[in-house]
Amino acid sequence: MSKEYTGLAQEILQKIGGKENVLDVYHCQTRLRFQLADEQKADQARLDAMDGVAKVLISGGVFQVVIGTHVKYVYEELEKLIGPRKDAGETKAAQNGKKKNPAEVVIDFVSGTFQLIIPALSGAGMVKALLALLVVFKLINTSSQTYYLLNMFADGVFYYLPILLAVSEAQKLKCNSILAAGVAAIMLHPNWAALVAAGEPVHFFGVIPFTLAGYTGSVIPIILVILVQAYVERWLDRCIPKSVKLVFVPMLTFLIMGTLAFSVLGPIGSILGDGLAVFFTFLSTNASWAPAVVIGGFLPLMVMFGLHNGVAPLGVMQMADLGYDSIFGPGCVCSNIAQGVACLVVFLRTKDAKMKQIAGSAGITGLMGITEPALYGVTLPKKYPLAAAMIGGGCGGLYAGLTQTHRFATGSSGLPAVLLYIGDNSMTCFYNIQIALVISAVVSAVLTYVFSLKFEKGAESVIMEKKEKSDAAILGKESGKTEQADGRIYNPIKGEVIALEEIGDGVFSAGALGQGCGIRPEEGKVFAPFDGEIILVADTKHAIGIKSLDGVETMIHVGLETVELNGEGFDPVVKTGDRVTKGQLLMNFDLQKIGEKYPTVTAFLITNSFDYQSFELKKKGMRQTEEWIMQVEK
Repeated sequence: MSKEYTGLAQEILQKIGGKENVLDVYHCQTRLRFQLADEQKADQARLDAMDGVAKVLISGGVFQVVIGTHVKYVYEELEKLIGPRKDAGETKAAQNGKKKNPAEVVIDFVSGTFQLIIPALSGAGMVKALLALLVVFKLINTSSQTYYLLNMFADGVFYYLPILLAVSEAQKLKCNSILAAGVAAIMLHPNWAALVAAGEPVHFFGVIPFTLAGYTGSVIPIILVILVQAYVERWLDRCIPKSVKLVFVPMLTFLIMGTLAFSVLGPIGSILGDGLAVFFTFLSTNASWAPAVVIGGFLPLMVMFGLHNGVAPLGVMQMADLGYDSIFGPGCVCSNIAQGVACLVVFLRTKDAKMKQIAGSAGITGLMGITEPALYGVTLPKKYPLAAAMIGGGCGGLYAGLTQTHRFATGSSGLPAVLLYIGDNSMTCFYNIQIALVISAVVSAVLTYVFSLKFEKGAESVIMEKKEKSDAAILGKESGKTEQADGRIYNPIKGEVIALEEIGDGVFSAGALGQGCGIRPEEGKVFAPFDGEIILVADTKHAIGIKSLDGVETMIHVGLETVELNGEGFDPVVKTGDRVTKGQLLMNFDLQKIGEKYPTVTAFLITNSFDYQSFELKKKGMRQTEEWIMQVEK
């Protein structure tokens, strides 16, 4: 599937300054995250305007390109294009001494450490939710072997959480992840647990005291240990001769870090962890409403600035200490539902066809817990839905906080997340989170609708004004009145007209970019399919967009994967903004030269086909230019 996104990956790579400008790249659920050698080489404005890119932002020292839930497929193609990347030393040198501020360093470190383990935490969380459901509905009892085993399936991740964190943090710090896992395993060894349980003083070589503390399921101790290990390992790597490095670097790493872990770093981490546990308990008892209100109301702003990456791990730490999360989870799910509902109201209220399409899909993904498309595609650009969603999320968070609602496992933060609130053999939190989500949804929906009465009316008048001016300019009439069009679209290329499904490209054939047809060209010329205006000439010259007098928007995409030719073989004779008449020459292309490298089948798409009630492909088979081949109706 990733091959469908080759063109998008290539355009993104080109606009961020090429692979030489990429020091590192990874992805989260919806966005590509780049560490660039020189951010000035990235064309942020053109990236923002690209089809397939929802938003571009720089946060926490990371250049982020918001793609959507299919980001992993784009990432797979980027990996192929970029190839092996530089190591930590080269990366540092390539940054030319550029320093991040302390806040950026912390957020980048925390998000990078926890990002890789999110799937494991989510999977274990859903197993816990399933287990709780089985117990509540009396399908199994807590004394059965099935309960014992299912609980083991879920708790394995949390029991060995230090090992998962060690591997993830080591990858972030560019040190040996296997050695890091080995050090974490030392801290979790049953023999150490037995010594802690015995309670008798432990001295290494009879001199160095080891503090009796357990590290099962802990977070802060292993983070401190691996942070120090990264420097120790690099120092050993520089000092030990290559001939014996394979043996002595691991051996000395285990000896040094094992000693430091039990004598200094682990105890310090345990003290900090105990302090956090006291803080979490205080909040739960005396100000349970505060975290859920803050997260529920301000999470969209936190996401914009990347601050949520520094806050979300607090929920994981609270769960490791107390067995539940009331810091991040309840407010997060309230905020996400509020944003999703706000988008769906925009979908119902807006007259802008493009915004309607974006809002509909973003609303659904928002309800499932993925809000970047909603935030960057709808609520932030229009502003009033963002205000409504923040108020709605805050109100839902207030209820969740006052009722001390918390989740018993980590996982998604959309509608499926309600299952994570079943625990302690009780349904109380499960019922309360549903009430909180209803409050968030209702407040967000009502406010979005009320605000839309003012803002959408104004937006509609602006759209109509722009349309009238555009039509008047094209027609050359001062009155601004348009001629009645019949919705007919004519063939732009001499050749065989085929159904969209026959093109052989997943994106085009599925109608993801609009309805239309395919054309197998017989000659290398593209002509205007109607009177109108050129609205797009691709940088790589392989595609042209045209808008008709009555608003039909079409794109003629010559060949498949031809973006890789970077304009070679294409010669457009028009530019964006030109007015054209039906049958006017738009482009020459070298049919033979292009065909030697890529399929020449051309996608002829109505990119705003969602504006029309019906679409019909009138004629297939061999056709001359200017023959009537498609019809749309309002």
